[in-house]
This record gives sequence, C-alpha cells and structure tokens, in this order.
Amino acid sequence: MVMEVVIEKKEEKKEKKRKVAWGITGSGDRLVETVEIMKQIKKQYQNEVDIIVYLSKAGDQVVKYYRLADDLKENFDRVWVEINPNSPFLAGQLQLGKFEFLLIAPATSNTVAKISMGIADSLLCNAAIMGLKAFVPFYIMPSDYEEGMIVTKLPNGRDMKLRIRKEDVEHVKKLAGMEDVFILEKPEEIHQVFKKRFNPEEGQ
Repeated sequence: MVMEVVIEKKEEKKEKKRKVAWGITGSGDRLVETVEIMKQIKKQYQNEVDIIVYLSKAGDQVVKYYRLADDLKENFDRVWVEINPNSPFLAGQLQLGKFEFLLIAPATSNTVAKISMGIADSLLCNAAIMGLKAFVPFYIMPSDYEEGMIVTKLPNGRDMKLRIRKEDVEHVKKLAGMEDVFILEKPEEIHQVFKKRFNPEEGQ
C-alpha cells in the first residue's frame, strides 16, 4: 500500500519594513551625538524599519566636515543629497504615505524659520511643508531651541560658544503650535519617538 504524503509548503509572508525619512541640515551642533543615537536606533529596529537619510546641500558639507559621510553610508539604508526642492522626490513620497514620519535632526535656525513661514525652497523645507499638508507627522530638533548661550563642539574637539537669539526661538515656538509638529530638545528624545511609533507599549 502506497501512502501519499502531501506536504504543504507555507510561504512565509515577508512583511514589508516601514520607512522613516531622516533629514540632516547644515548644523554641526549635536550632529555627532545625533548620528550615534540614530545608529543605535537603526540597530534596535533593523528588522522593522528602514531609515533613509536625506542631506540638505549644507548638511552634506557639514557631514563631510565632521567626517561622518562614510559612517552614514555604512550604517543606513540609503543616503540622498539634495539637488533641488523636489529632487530627490522626498515631498511626493511623504504625501504618498511611503514614510511613517519625517525627522529633521539637527535643524538649523534657517530651516526652522523657513518651515514656520511656509517657505519651501529647499529639499527638507519642502518635504516638511508638503508632508504636513498630507497629515504626515513631523519631528524636528532645532539647533536654536532656547534663548541664551550654548557651547558646541567643533570637528577638532574645541568648544565654541554660541548665542541663541530671541528671533530664532520665536520661530521654534511658532512651529511648536502647528498640528502634527513635534519639537525635540535633545538627541536622546529620538529614542522615545521610535518607541511611540514602533513599540507603543514601551513608548507610553
């Protein structure tokens, strides 16, 4: 008697990883710390999330100045550099729901001011404004968060004292009052953003 054994092959349904767009502008303040935090997050969520890096033109220069360009390419899924406000086509992809959210960290006072005033003449400003129109959450870590004096690190390790102007802080306050905009004060807070979005039980 011949018994036929039917083996059912169950195809594992491979879940598509969700995507996050991370924008870097031309601010060197806390840039090294932010990259380190994002590397930790990338490792922690490597099976769930693809982090795509978008550099503004100034961001590309500053990343090279701090010798972080190779670090980004080695540790993240893709690194794009701004050509113009619509290239690469980040704004369109945000509006089409390709990304869970947009994060800009660190963000220069110039970027903060433009977004708060609706000026979309650069890649990341355009992406933030167009994404918000399509209800895409936007997280931003301004370099000029609070009026007063700060000390930041230069690429050679030396300290540099900077004055945070009242005018720049006003733009941050304006952004904070906008729907779907979330202001981050320091790089460590980015951990909580990912917990909230991808592991809500821990993020509460």
